[in-house]
Amino acid sequence: QAQLVESGGGSVQAGGSLRLSCAASGIPLSANNCMGWLRQAPGKKREGVASIDNGGRTSYADSVKGRFTISQDRARKTLYLQMNSLKPEDAAMYYCAARVPGYSPSLIPSDYSYWGQGTQVTVSS
Repeated sequence: QAQLVESGGGSVQAGGSLRLSCAASGIPLSANNCMGWLRQAPGKKREGVASIDNGGRTSYADSVKGRFTISQDRARKTLYLQMNSLKPEDAAMYYCAARVPGYSPSLIPSDYSYWGQGTQVTVSS
């Protein structure tokens, strides 16, 4: 059974940092898949934040470029999102997701087949 479990969310002040982690299990093995972080704030649509494919190619939303870094440890089946210089507008529920198959990184929520339950990020000004 596929399972994605996020951790690392919390409350920080603007300008602070958080590191999100996502432990994956049961995801169908594929030479072509990618992982992503997506978020949803209250009253807003879910949006892609960052994505990384099997070859390490990444894609970021313009709003987080230069501040967030996505990485993965495929041996440990763990995905990370380092978030620096956080802003109040970054506050949202953050979801880890897997795109299988996924031949390139994607920021489109509908491209993802598997989702975690989310971890809350709160940023105070």
